Amino acid sequence: MFGSRQTGVSAYAKIGIETGVLAASPHKLIVMLFDGALAALNDAAGGIRNRDIAVKGKSLSKAIMIIDSGLRAALDKKAGGEIAESLDALYEYMSNRLLTANVNSDLGVVEEVQRLLTELRDAWNAIADTPAAGGIPQPNLASA
Repeated sequence: MFGSRQTGVSAYAKIGIETGVLAASPHKLIVMLFDGALAALNDAAGGIRNRDIAVKGKSLSKAIMIIDSGLRAALDKKAGGEIAESLDALYEYMSNRLLTANVNSDLGVVEEVQRLLTELRDAWNAIADTPAAGGIPQPNLASA
């Protein structure tokens, strides 16, 4: 009659995430995308280590989706200019590398993308979430 305890916990976690997204600033939303991609890559690395093809594939697909449909889609190339164009190229590179990692079960490639995303997340966290950040491309979440 009732779902498992884990189902209830998952529902609670989902509500917490959704509430966090609704309450988050555009800056925080980008940080959440980085964190989600990194969590998916941690899972993918575990899948590769454990030879769990399903976990590896699902996790790498999730990371690619976050990079392409989240981080790349949030770029405002008009306002961000050269920086946004460079980030777009870097995100495309990461997605392509993760496709390679999936085909070859290459943990080194997953770790490479983890390092790149961690550096970007750390740089993004260093940016103040204010218009005074002048010249720094703010995400265009209206179209995302």
